Formats: sequence, C-alpha cells, structure tokens
Amino acid sequence: MKSFQAIVISKSDDKQRAELSTLSEEDLMDGDVTVAIEYSTLNYKDGLAISGAAPIVRRFPLIPGIDFSGSVIESTNGRFTKGDKVILNGFGVGEVHHGGFSQIGRVKGDWLVALPGGMSTRHAMGVGTAGYTAMLSVLGLEDHGLRPADGDILVTGAAGGVGSVAIMLLAKRGYRVVAVTGRVSETEYLRNVGASEVLDRQEFSDPARPLGKERWAGAVDVAGGNTLANVLSQMKYGGMVAACGLADSMKLPTSVAPFILRGVTLKGIDSVMADLKTRTRAWDRLAQDLDLETLDSICTEVSLQDVLGLGESIIAGKIRGRTIVNPVA
Repeated sequence: MKSFQAIVISKSDDKQRAELSTLSEEDLMDGDVTVAIEYSTLNYKDGLAISGAAPIVRRFPLIPGIDFSGSVIESTNGRFTKGDKVILNGFGVGEVHHGGFSQIGRVKGDWLVALPGGMSTRHAMGVGTAGYTAMLSVLGLEDHGLRPADGDILVTGAAGGVGSVAIMLLAKRGYRVVAVTGRVSETEYLRNVGASEVLDRQEFSDPARPLGKERWAGAVDVAGGNTLANVLSQMKYGGMVAACGLADSMKLPTSVAPFILRGVTLKGIDSVMADLKTRTRAWDRLAQDLDLETLDSICTEVSLQDVLGLGESIIAGKIRGRTIVNPVA
C-alpha cells in the first residue's frame, strides 16, 4: 500500500500527543472517494485539537484538520471521477473521521463539494472553513434583507480567519464595515482588507446593558460571551447578528430586551452539517465575490511540521488572516 505523511493525534494515560507520522492507505477510514490532498488550513478548531485545549478529537488515533482540497484519486461515488477537484469541510472530519492534515484522505462523496470554476485548490483553502463560515454569515445577513443603505455592519474577531474574509466579502458588496479586534496593532491590515473603522475589543468586554445606543444594522460575531451580549444591545431596530463562534465564551449573558423591544434576530451559523445546496451556494458566491489577489495577501503557507507548533498560537489570537497547510511542502 502507498505510504504518506500525516499528523496523527494519539492518547495514552489521558495525555494527548500530536506528531508527524508515516501511514499507509490501509490506515484510512471508510469512504467512497479517495483524494490526493493538495492543501488544508489551520482553523481555530484545529488549534484546539492539536493543543488538546478542548476535547475536539473524539476518537484516537486520528488525523486532525477539518478541511481540505485536492484531486480525486479513486471514486465509487457517482458524483465524482478520477481527477475531479474537490473541497471538504465539516461532517466531523478532523474530529471523528481522519482529516486534512495529511497527504491522502478518504471520505464519503456526499461530504464533498466540487471546486467552483475560476478557483484553485490553493485559493479554496485560502478560504477554508473560516472563509466558508464567513460567507454563510454574509448570506444570512442578505437573506434577512440587510442592504448597504441600512447602516454599518460590525465584525468581531476581525483579524482572524472568519473576520478577515467577512470584511472582504461585505466591503466588496458595498457595506460599511466596522471591525472589532483585540489587536489594534492590526488596524492597517484590517483597513487593507476593507474595514472602514476599527474598534478595540475592550469596548465590548464589560457586562452588557439590556439596551444600548442603536449602532449596527447587522453583525458577524465569532466571540460569544460579553462581546456578543454587547453587540446585541447595540443593534438597530430589526437588525440581525450572525453568530458563528465562541472565541470569547460559549455563554451569552444577555436579556430578552433586544429581541422583544427592537425585533433583533440572532441567527446561528453552522458550517459543519449544512446541506449540499447551502454549501454549493456559499462556495459559488465565494468564487464570484472574493478578490483573489486580496485573499492571497492575507494567506501564509506552512508545512505539516509547522502546524504542530501553531495550535496554541491560533487559539491565543496570535495568528492573523489565513494559514494554508501544504502537506507536501
């Protein structure tokens, strides 16, 4: 059987260990499509998995990495044939099924999306799960009826992967975007990707009042906790928040006031189990809306070996933009 390199997380005596290993195809899990992985990415959830900071990995040993792009090597799924370019994210990959930090992957074809025309596999992982989640959030705001004339859109965790791509997408569509970050030193970076204004996260860190001044027509929030509670209290009448993360906290210390007095909508964004129609819509819009040159400017490429040292950095908020993983570098 063909051998390949992959990061493997194992567990012994309640201690988790991640290391680069040599595997064979017989080590892969069940699936009807085998893919030569060309790129993956480092996401927040991957950082939690590699560092062991949260119980993301639920079976051992496991190859982490919640997304990948590449070329089909072998397929018994009617949707794909050898040579097709595909994208994978979600469905428990990198959690209960071997993931993208590998040179070869085998998954169910129903989990895969065909690479949109005009997008390379590298660009697809420049987007990755973070950017795909950002697109789902933007689509949520649009489906709610929000338009640029309605007012400012707030994006929290702005220097991270979701935030960076959300700003790019919203700015391209003509929205005035206000970025919230704990790293005000990244102000120039955030303005370069499309933010009109940058606010310090500290403004959203204290316990929220039931209602504050109406400021935002919409918001994309990756934080949760007091940050999200403050954002909700400042929403304009009829506004909407797309909630897609918990970088601050899983808790939400708020009241019903924004919902029953201002008609605010809080929409949860799930990137893991979205159906094929939703996924295809998001990826087609990404291929249409993203400025690939700007996307390239926020990407850093690393090897599988490099990934092992970056888990704690991403969960500490020390990585900006997107980190592309090249498994053959």
